[in-house]
Order: sequence, then structure tokens, then C-alpha cells
Amino acid sequence: MSPGKTIEPLWWSLFSVGGVVAAFLVPVHIFLHGLALPLGWVNVSHARMLALVSHPLVKVYLFVLIALPLYHWAHRFRFILEDLGLHGFRAPIAVLCYGSAIVGTVATLWVLIRI
Repeated sequence: MSPGKTIEPLWWSLFSVGGVVAAFLVPVHIFLHGLALPLGWVNVSHARMLALVSHPLVKVYLFVLIALPLYHWAHRFRFILEDLGLHGFRAPIAVLCYGSAIVGTVATLWVLIRI
């Protein structure tokens, strides 16, 4: 990487995409899995839900739904901590935040592959 260039645009891109996913898709899932299914408004059996989650396109969708908001959280949390005055820990905070998002992404991938 040449001097002056950083990977900061990558984190901002993931932040943006993760924010869009969190804003548009997560509320739908909260409604479906938090209200509609428990209250019986939608009736889906466990076997049918497992068959649905086993489909490769649904796995990709779930991966996007889970992994991208992790980067949104990591980027936002990093800047919150820096705004709180932890400027001296800029690099460790970035490693912890983005590292957590990467670990979450790998864990998500691992779980989805095992289903």
C-alpha cells in the first residue's frame, strides 16, 4: 500500500452497506420472529423453517443479514469510543472493533455452512 493510502474507505463502505441492511431488513425479521411467529399470525413449522434455512440462497441472505450490520456496529462503536476521548488507543480500538466483526462474520459463515 502506498503512503497516504489507508483501508478506511473499505470500513466506510461496509459501514454504509451494513447500515442499509440494518435499517431495511432487520426490522422485518424482528417483526416476523419477534411478533408474528410467537403470536401465531404466521404459522411455519420447525421442519419447514429448517428446510428454508438449508437453501443456499437463504444462507446467502442470512449471511448478509447478520454479517454486514456487524461492520456497521464496529465502525460506529469505534468512532463513539474515539469521540469519548480514547484517542490514544485508536489502533487497539480499531483492531478490537473490526476484529470482533470479522470473528462474527466467520462464526456466521461457520454456522450457516453447518446447517
